[in-house]
Amino acid sequence: MPKLKRDIVKYVRDRAKSRYEKDSECKICGATERLDFHHYYSMTLLLNKWLQDNDLNPQYIQSLRDDFIEEHEPELFEYTVTLCHPHHLALHKVYGKEPPLVTAKKQMRWVQIQREKHGLVS
Repeated sequence: MPKLKRDIVKYVRDRAKSRYEKDSECKICGATERLDFHHYYSMTLLLNKWLQDNDLNPQYIQSLRDDFIEEHEPELFEYTVTLCHPHHLALHKVYGKEPPLVTAKKQMRWVQIQREKHGLVS
C-alpha cells in the first residue's frame, strides 16, 4: 500500500487547481487584493463522502482522483466563488471551518446578501 506524504485532499486539489477559474475581484465587495477561492461544497467533505460511499481506500487517492474530479465537476469548478480574505473568513465564521455539504445553497445566498449590502447587484 502506498505511503502518502500529505493529506489526501491535497492530491485532488493539486490535480484540479489548473482548472479553477478564480475571478480578479471579490464577489461581495469588489476588492482586488488578498483573494481566496471558495468551494461551496467543501472538497474535503465531498471527497471523504465519495470514498466512503464507494468503499474506496484513501491510500489510493492518486489513482482515484481523476474519477472523483470527473464525477464532481460542478461542485469543484462551478459551485465556487472568489472572495477577499476578510469575506472568506466571515463566511467561515458563519458556516464553520468545513461547512456541511447541505449548507452550499445557504452559503451562496449569504454571498448574494452580502453583495447586495455592498451595493453590488447580481
